[in-house]
Amino acid sequence: MLTYFLKRLAFALPIALAVSALCFSLVYLAPGDPLSAVLPSDASQEMIEKVKASYGLDKPIVVQYAIWLGHALQGDLGQSISTGRAVASEIGAAIGNSLMLALLASGIGFTLGAALGVIAGYTHGSKLDRLLSAIAISGVSIPHYWLGIVLVAIFSVKLNMLPAMGAGASDLWNWERLSYMILPAITLAAIPTGIVMRSVRALVADTLGREFVTGLVAKGMGRGVVFRHLIKNIAPTALAVIGVQLGYLMAGSILVETVFSWPGTGLLLNNAIQQRDIPLLQGTILVLAMFFVGLNLLVDMLQPLFDPRISRS
Repeated sequence: MLTYFLKRLAFALPIALAVSALCFSLVYLAPGDPLSAVLPSDASQEMIEKVKASYGLDKPIVVQYAIWLGHALQGDLGQSISTGRAVASEIGAAIGNSLMLALLASGIGFTLGAALGVIAGYTHGSKLDRLLSAIAISGVSIPHYWLGIVLVAIFSVKLNMLPAMGAGASDLWNWERLSYMILPAITLAAIPTGIVMRSVRALVADTLGREFVTGLVAKGMGRGVVFRHLIKNIAPTALAVIGVQLGYLMAGSILVETVFSWPGTGLLLNNAIQQRDIPLLQGTILVLAMFFVGLNLLVDMLQPLFDPRISRS
């Protein structure tokens, strides 16, 4: 087991390094001048060169990357061009909000998706299965931003039940805070619900047709025993799907957070793109990418606990 863990960690390190290089280089491919946010329109060449030197933009890109990576490993992601504040503090304030929203959305999506997937798998081929499959396909197909706008129009504008945007004044877990999270959480949960449901349905239907299930039933085992064996067999694959979806909830919420003006990393990333704030853009992408890599590593570590055959393969 220890050898398996060390191998997975060894695989994750070069992936993390490659991701950091990609995060650093991609932002330079976009058009526009990152210094336009801090320089006046009539800035002299001398002033431009001075500002470039202060941000390290006068050095070759390889040197810039080496310096940036060295500082990033120490927790220093640079200084925002548009606000003048430390990028780490900007991201730190936003990532907590995104994590709260992602956890609530994942709780809704994974619980509902897994429950409906098990039901659909047990009733494979029936009318109920077809109905649930249609719901899952609809959840995957509906665009995030469109669903968010529809929910705002119904529950905020027409019924006046829930706030349309913002995060509330309180940082505590109370009804005021939750009321601001309900609509964006439901919007974010739609796609993971459909994906988890479809994956669990396929796993349950496939596992129920295996010989060991037939053997358990033939021995007179109760439904509870059969269900526990079923869950143990589908858990590793289902856990991998859930881990990927949780990563998407954190990294792919830019449109949802923009629609609801939720002060998370998605809204921060959107503002950084619009303002061409390269340090903030690089730092935000790096943190989200490392979260995704770390989450996949955690899933890889947890899978052998459900299925020891993985660590022996």
